[in-house]
Amino acid sequence: MPRSTASAQRPGKSNNMKRLHSVLDGSIGRAALLALTLFALGACATPPTDPAARAEFEKTNDPFEPLNRKIFDFNLFVDRVALKPVAKAYVAVIPQVGRDAIRNFLDNLNQPIVFANNLLQGQFMRAHNTFARFLTNSTLGLGGVIDIATKAGVPKETGDFGQTLYSWGVPDGPYLVLPIFGPSDPRDAVGKGVDGFADPWNRLASNYHYWYMGLVRGAVDGIDLRARNLQTLDELQRNAIDFYAELRSLWRQHRASELRHGEPAPIPELDSLYRDPAPSQPSHVTTSQVTAK
Repeated sequence: MPRSTASAQRPGKSNNMKRLHSVLDGSIGRAALLALTLFALGACATPPTDPAARAEFEKTNDPFEPLNRKIFDFNLFVDRVALKPVAKAYVAVIPQVGRDAIRNFLDNLNQPIVFANNLLQGQFMRAHNTFARFLTNSTLGLGGVIDIATKAGVPKETGDFGQTLYSWGVPDGPYLVLPIFGPSDPRDAVGKGVDGFADPWNRLASNYHYWYMGLVRGAVDGIDLRARNLQTLDELQRNAIDFYAELRSLWRQHRASELRHGEPAPIPELDSLYRDPAPSQPSHVTTSQVTAK
């Protein structure tokens, strides 16, 4: 779900995507099958024949753009007729303090997955922070309803299996728009499936035949995130020249920062920054020859 480059440059817009994540959890097999299906369908997408348009088409790493835009339109339709109205009702019925408690609880439920991925990435200090947050909020925070850890100065870490695959050197692949789930790529689609399959709360619920609890949790998570972005998305859609292209740009900016745990992008080598772009004078051409010309 991307946007126009011009709109993406407005200050602070990249922060607007921090909570635009998927609504439902899935299994590893389902996510992998979905990614493979999109690859097969995307093979039918025809790139532009115009050289300039073809160059832009390839630069955005969006070879399936025609298909992605159709899925994007479908997601906008679902949002317009279902998700957005429910999110508005959620805001109207539940006060801010209640919504914050729900968000804290849902975030706390996700901490075991964050902890496992921190370990898989070799980020042991981040794993320590995640474990400390989960222990503190699960006990003193009444099951995570109150975020005591943040008040105590324990930072909130990120961690998912797509991020882990990135740390292992797995390439992201082309940009994808998944039905309902929104912006992604093959690496993150598989990572999302692995996280959903490995989530201890999903497995516990399934063992006790409460498999639907995972769907309820995912739906509430998606509604809460949508509710927190009602004005943001409305403003972006109103101002964007190309809503699809701008969301694609914003998602990539946010995801790139998330993959690096918020650390800045690597700086190019200084040699390349100070290299003289003008061609050097051939050594066999003398000063007198140049003057004569």
